[in-house]
Amino acid sequence: MATPLPTSRTEPDGSAVIRVLSYNIRSMRDDTEALARVIRACAPDLVLVQEAPRFFRWRKKLARLAAASGQVILSGGATASGPALLSSLRATVEHTEDVLLPLTPGLHRRGFATAVVRFGRARLGVLSCHLSLQKDERYEQGGMLLDRLAASGTPYAIGGGDLNERPGGRTFKRLATELQDCWAVAPWGGEYTSTPVEPHQRIDALFATEGIEVLGCGVPLGLPGITETDLRAATDHLPVLAALRVPAV
Repeated sequence: MATPLPTSRTEPDGSAVIRVLSYNIRSMRDDTEALARVIRACAPDLVLVQEAPRFFRWRKKLARLAAASGQVILSGGATASGPALLSSLRATVEHTEDVLLPLTPGLHRRGFATAVVRFGRARLGVLSCHLSLQKDERYEQGGMLLDRLAASGTPYAIGGGDLNERPGGRTFKRLATELQDCWAVAPWGGEYTSTPVEPHQRIDALFATEGIEVLGCGVPLGLPGITETDLRAATDHLPVLAALRVPAV
């Protein structure tokens, strides 16, 4: 069983310990009850979703997942071309914005789901992404991600999602050079996120700006309430869970 991550709390100095989950949910085409159980067991304060439903009744489907997993919708879905943000009621939301990225003819439209949230006196920008399968476009989108976090107007920020690239790739390296790769800083749980049946590669990740303390990050294998059966049935990716301490401002 994985060593427990710290629970969400507010410290005496005003900093906030938060749990952040990144999860590609494959448009909820799999076992949505298993998906909700996994999310709920992780007890996240923020959920960075990729491949949220984008077509018929997509808002209703995403709202149903949020309710079943103890979350509320912040932003994203079809309006961000797939990425979305969910949160617990612990978060105070200051601002949300869905961003559509430039379209390359013949390729899938990509976007960012973004928000500015507060947990007590801790304030941070948040971004969920699903980067391109095409390497040059992916690299450009990595730069846009960095620019977007830098322009969030907050002293601290987190971003992450499905990068469609392993840590040795140039886009992954670009992000890890400018930001903290949470798994590399404080590995916890499992490393590989794809596929649930035969995990062999880390293509999903969470990143944090300097000043955020990474307390642990990885695939929540063996976490109470999470079974291997549910992880395999929920979607075609494994989730990434991190515990972070965000300073007060």
